[in-house]
Amino acid sequence: MRTYRYRAYPNAEQRENLARTFGCARWVYNWGLERRTNAYYGEGKSLTYNSLAVELTQLKKQEETRWLGEVSAVVLQQSLRNLERAFTNFFEKRAGYPSFKRKSGKQSATYASSAFRFDPKAMTLTLAKQKTPLKIRWSRKPEGEVVKVTVTLDPSGRYHVCLHCRCKVEPLPPADPGGKTGKSVGVDLGLNDVVVTSEGFHSGNPKHLRRAYRRLRRVQKALSRKQKGSNNWEKQRRKVARIHARIADRRSDFIHKLTTDLVKNHDVIAVESLAVKNMMKNRHLARSISGAAWGEIVRQLEYKCEWYGRTLIKVDRWFPSSKRCSACGHVRETMSLGVRRWTCEECGTEHQRDENAAENILAVGATVAACGDLSKTRAAGDV
Repeated sequence: MRTYRYRAYPNAEQRENLARTFGCARWVYNWGLERRTNAYYGEGKSLTYNSLAVELTQLKKQEETRWLGEVSAVVLQQSLRNLERAFTNFFEKRAGYPSFKRKSGKQSATYASSAFRFDPKAMTLTLAKQKTPLKIRWSRKPEGEVVKVTVTLDPSGRYHVCLHCRCKVEPLPPADPGGKTGKSVGVDLGLNDVVVTSEGFHSGNPKHLRRAYRRLRRVQKALSRKQKGSNNWEKQRRKVARIHARIADRRSDFIHKLTTDLVKNHDVIAVESLAVKNMMKNRHLARSISGAAWGEIVRQLEYKCEWYGRTLIKVDRWFPSSKRCSACGHVRETMSLGVRRWTCEECGTEHQRDENAAENILAVGATVAACGDLSKTRAAGDV
């Protein structure tokens, strides 16, 4: 499954229909969450998607909630499926307990294959309960079969259309022209440079949040002076949301280009697995760590390597990559974060901290790959 995201510009009639659809989808999600929570804690039983779908059908016949029939029934069913997925992620410890959706947050509605018409030749998309196609800026043509469509409205007022396509992704050719040995690289994640590789590449750190911080602080202070719920408050809230959206877009663009370049040019990528959630507890570095988005970098490397036939090796977080000399293997007892260059006490080799760490990560990754077990990296790091 591959998702293509485009900017959409609905007209007044379509905006009204989408607003009604967003509201109904959000209401059904919150209703289902409340029903499941009360049933578990009050009655001691667990409700599933099928039982809630039956209740929803009866609910639409009642006078008080007859307005649910004004939107596509497929969208309401997809809301219950999204709730089911949220509970599955919670039970499998991939996420926290599902929370209620807010009207002021990001709005979304998912249309299954029976609730939209997509013409790949004319490049038009028509949603259920709408007479005319949406105006969409097609930045590129989607590949594969479109099985679902998700329309979103972010807090800054931008509409986007996401096409979920089922397609076959061809593996990339070997990075080495000979195709025999392949190219391997070790990746060290940091703050001065988001990514430093064993080849000596330094990505730098754009620090998108820090660059926009003064302006963001100014508009947020102006928002705090407005009366909540007023028209001026809503206008100022949009200004704040636009700055946040710009920061998120620029960060996403930087990470996508960086990870794609790594995957295209290397057959094997070794990266350290960091406990980002625990590191965020450091109040002095939390903002910088959040802006670096280490977790998102590793996530993108994972699925892109899986798509294009590359190998990703995660090195244990406790491996002393920074304190260990990549030339002789000597490990220093202590090294503060302020030390950027150091000389090995045993062999006299001078190291740049991050490049040395990347070389050690590459060496451990090569050892793990040679042993044939990509999951036990701590034992390999002690070799």
